[in-house]
Amino acid sequence: MLIAFDFDGTLSDSEMTVLLGEEAGVADEIDEITERAMNDQLSYAESLYARAELLDGLKEARVEAAFDRVALRPGSAAVIEALSDAGHHVAILTGGFDRGVEKALDAAEASVDTIVANRLPIRNGKLTGNAEGPLIEGTKDDALAELAEELGVSMDDTVAIGDGANDLPMLEVAGLAVGYEPKPAVEPHCDVVVASMAELRDVLEAEAIL
Repeated sequence: MLIAFDFDGTLSDSEMTVLLGEEAGVADEIDEITERAMNDQLSYAESLYARAELLDGLKEARVEAAFDRVALRPGSAAVIEALSDAGHHVAILTGGFDRGVEKALDAAEASVDTIVANRLPIRNGKLTGNAEGPLIEGTKDDALAELAEELGVSMDDTVAIGDGANDLPMLEVAGLAVGYEPKPAVEPHCDVVVASMAELRDVLEAEAIL
């Protein structure tokens, strides 16, 4: 099976752009934009470009300091390991940033098979104020379908786990849609809702995935 996790708000309770915003002194503005996007009041692309613009000029050392603070939720690494041990392909599909995901996985000594994430370009040692990557204009349903096709996995044999509005596309097309403390606009589209990694593990065991 193909198991696709969102990252910010799901595998991690960090929000990367907010951590970056704290380094840049614009955390409140970024938090407001993020909340509007997660509740489907603003398109994800609009929100990410707006947040990236607020980070324009942030020095690379401060960017790395923010990414060093990104961490997996307690229990996330164990769930990932159990899924991998069971022979499933584990993916992270995130509108967040590859560097933060990689640092959090490394710190937890965890690994996944596929990461699809965005990037914040740096020029002359500073953020440019832009964002780039496959999950800005692109959506997670397409990313999930493309990965499933590459792996030869039926969409019925996919599980999507997420919390925010940008997760809705993959939750709607996955064989099993799991909301991890989902936002109000997202919850009606979930087959099941969990509030901890222990609950997620229970769901995966009940579905004979673990």
